[in-house]
Amino acid sequence: MVDSKRQAKRATRAERRAAEEAALQAQAAQAAKERKQQTIIGIIVVAIVVALVAVIGVVIYRNVTKDSVSADAAYSKMQSVKTQPAKADDKGGFLLSKDGYGKKTADVPTVGIYMEPLCPGCASVNRQLDPTLVKMMNAGQLNLELHFLNFQDNKSSDNYSNRAFNGAIYIAEHDSDPNHLMNYLSNIYADGFQPGELSNYVSVKNSQLEEQAVKAGVSEDVAKAAFSGKNEYVEWLSASNDYTISRPELFSSSGSFSSPTLTINNNYWSLNNITLANTTMVDGFLKAVGLKSDQVGVEGKLPSIGADKKPIDITA
Repeated sequence: MVDSKRQAKRATRAERRAAEEAALQAQAAQAAKERKQQTIIGIIVVAIVVALVAVIGVVIYRNVTKDSVSADAAYSKMQSVKTQPAKADDKGGFLLSKDGYGKKTADVPTVGIYMEPLCPGCASVNRQLDPTLVKMMNAGQLNLELHFLNFQDNKSSDNYSNRAFNGAIYIAEHDSDPNHLMNYLSNIYADGFQPGELSNYVSVKNSQLEEQAVKAGVSEDVAKAAFSGKNEYVEWLSASNDYTISRPELFSSSGSFSSPTLTINNNYWSLNNITLANTTMVDGFLKAVGLKSDQVGVEGKLPSIGADKKPIDITA
């Protein structure tokens, strides 16, 4: 009787140990499965990010949460700046069309571009897309709305962002040809001219920026004044920057602002769509506005979305 009881206890303990071991094995297997799933998800996310950077060069340099700055307060501050550019609208944008500054071409899309001079992603968009945008603007196929930012100024040793875009604003104010401003932007975003950031930054003299303006078609007098060192629009530029990055309608799906940002007819246009659609930036943009590639620069051939419709979903 005693032996049988002992045997029963041993059997019970053995069963309990076996059950515990089985439970531990099950937990370990589940944890391994979850780790594998997380690894796969991580690989996919990294692949998407790498593809995005490779295709369109978009890099986020400034994230601003919805709670960090009041858009209303930033707007009021911008409006109170003493020296303001006359050609800027109430949201800090400069409208360009085939007819000049502030003269919107009817029945065509308006494309907003929000850029920072040290941002490599902004340079990538400029190099890939701007030649098409300029052709379309000059043919009356779209309007451009430029917004200048300076939040990376502290990543240079000599206030590069402030100087480069104070000069851009001066050019817009004192040169009547929008193509000269667009040429200047292309020049400072050009591979070989755009400086690096922080430890990679190499000082850029005002004379170098002045040279790029003259090469863009700006008169020597205007170019010299634009980079004289007075920087009369920097206070407004900073206030406009702070207002822009606080506008919720410009936030990405992550709930923050990043550069570069593009809008089409005041609708946020995600550059992620280019990667998701497995297309080029130019082809993706043309599809979004409803224009064939062989119609670019052809007067009378207008984008199908007109002046009011949302951009076409290129991922569908």
